[in-house]
Amino acid sequence: MTEHEKEEPSARSTAESEEPRAPGAGNSHTAETDASHREASEDPAQEKQAAGQTAGQAPERQAGQAPERQAGQAPERQAGQEAADEAALVDGAEVNTGTNNETAGVPEAAIPELVIISGMSGAGRSTAAKCLEDLGWFVVDNLPPALIPTMVELGARSQGNVARIAVVVDVRGRRFFDNLRESLADLETKNVTRRIVFLESSDDALVRRFESVRRPHPLQGDGRIVDGIEAERELLRELRGDADLVIDTSSLNVHELRAKMDAQFAGDEEPELRATVMSFGFKYGLPVDADLVVDMRFLPNPHWVPELRQYTGLNEEVAAYVFNQPGAKEFLDRYAELLRLIQTGYRREGKRYVTIAVGCTGGKHRSVAMSEKLAARLVSEGVETVVVHRDMGRE
Repeated sequence: MTEHEKEEPSARSTAESEEPRAPGAGNSHTAETDASHREASEDPAQEKQAAGQTAGQAPERQAGQAPERQAGQAPERQAGQEAADEAALVDGAEVNTGTNNETAGVPEAAIPELVIISGMSGAGRSTAAKCLEDLGWFVVDNLPPALIPTMVELGARSQGNVARIAVVVDVRGRRFFDNLRESLADLETKNVTRRIVFLESSDDALVRRFESVRRPHPLQGDGRIVDGIEAERELLRELRGDADLVIDTSSLNVHELRAKMDAQFAGDEEPELRATVMSFGFKYGLPVDADLVVDMRFLPNPHWVPELRQYTGLNEEVAAYVFNQPGAKEFLDRYAELLRLIQTGYRREGKRYVTIAVGCTGGKHRSVAMSEKLAARLVSEGVETVVVHRDMGRE
């Protein structure tokens, strides 16, 4: 066996071991290739083999080394950065690409507005959510509370395409519901504008609704519907206390509930404070969604004036009779002044909705007349106001 025949396996072994190396391996790859060329020049067989190796390695160097020398390895770094970004997104990590929202010109207003819809099962949560969806809100039903901050973050990344998010939260996912308090605290630290809409209803109304659709209450278990309602009220007690807007749907149909939601959320710009002035009759019960309650029964009742009995407080003669009574105008002036003080505190605390309930015996004369005057005062002071006469016409 000649000396060249002894060296040929070694040269082949070197070529096979170096062939899988990554492109751009550096000077060691070039030196070993030159060595194989020298050996091939001494033996025709090796020369053919070296030529085959050179032909196989040229595309590899052309695809890997040439751009590296010409562009200073920029394509390699760009591909590596894209791969790192993709890996970070998969792992849920924050990708740092050298820019941030402030330098990129993304305003803080890109953080979406958030409304949390909750309340009693059967009180109309789905109707309220559909109403907001019709108004252009991005609505998510039964989202685990722990994912609410993530939902807001995704909306912020949409660069304004998802500017308003509504999330329906209820007790169907009971083990997730306990995380709601932590999620709300997290949103507060991130300065997210959030509001809570709570839908309320009486036990009687809820029982009728569940019986009409022949469905069990989510929390009744082996008990009765009223047992589930009682358990749900206890779970939601704290959330109801934190609500910005409470809507009692006991006597509302679907269309009336939609009208209430439209009155509160329709429009391009949100006012600083929205007020609902509601007249009611004490004999029909207190409104459960009232923030403030005043009693007009200290004024004489037009019901006992035969020529006024058939009319309501919307009638000019009835209104004149009410405000000609001692104390009526003084009450209106002083209560309007008190409301100005309360408005300032509500705005400072971020409360956007207030329901003022004005009551008399039947909710037909005195409360109606005072509600109209009080609402006019609020409107003149820049408060967007809705007037509701709950019990007018029930007699």
